[in-house]
Amino acid sequence: MVEDRVDSGSTVGRAAEIVGVTVRTLHHWDEIGLATPSQRTPAGYRSYTRDDIDRLHRIVAYRESGLGLDAVREVLDDATAEIGETLRVQRSRLADRIRDLQRLDQRLERLGEAHERGILLSDQEQAETFGSDWDPARSSEARVQWGGSLQWAQFAERSATRSRDEWRVLADAMSVLQMDLGDALDRGVTPGSAEANELAERHRGIFSNFFPLSREMQVCLGRMFESDTGFSAHYDGIRAGLASWFRQIIDESARAHGIDPDAAVWR
Repeated sequence: MVEDRVDSGSTVGRAAEIVGVTVRTLHHWDEIGLATPSQRTPAGYRSYTRDDIDRLHRIVAYRESGLGLDAVREVLDDATAEIGETLRVQRSRLADRIRDLQRLDQRLERLGEAHERGILLSDQEQAETFGSDWDPARSSEARVQWGGSLQWAQFAERSATRSRDEWRVLADAMSVLQMDLGDALDRGVTPGSAEANELAERHRGIFSNFFPLSREMQVCLGRMFESDTGFSAHYDGIRAGLASWFRQIIDESARAHGIDPDAAVWR
């Protein structure tokens, strides 16, 4: 019954239904000369013959394979066109696209994990990278405290692309800085001096690898280093009184740049 209707001519709506596209699509293909109905009714309406429907089916098949309309036209209208070669080229392009999508999927997976875990290293890798006294739970604790902040998002975005070797470089730089801080305290370096300001600036530069750290934000960190029992124990374990001295040199460095450390806020 359907065959009879096709033989006798199909309206645009019926042709669209047969091949599974919209009427608007058929109008477009007609306008660009890709698939023009061979017949018109006495009233002037488009009418698709069996051959027209066959062409539409072929167009749909090649479109679903990923060919553009110009390539489809070439395949259908150019008697010299190598359909097999055209399809091989399309498969090659598709393979490239699949590889791109797979890489994108891997990046999205790592980004999602970084937002959840922070540091994408195993507990053993973290211990080997950051030292035996490092507690991998710190990353989870940081997410609980800061997970909804812009800085956590920035930290996660950078963590997602950071290799173990890059983490080691940052850890080594921070370790050297902390030893230099302890040595400066031993030598009686005064907060506000050029050497003390340089140490504070080194800290801000290293820490900015995790997220952009303004001087006001650094002041807030300095307060936390002194007041938080975990941080103060860490710094005072390097040198007695280092946590307070570190906060002082950060404050004085900020003051040298026109910032009142007493009024500094996290921004």
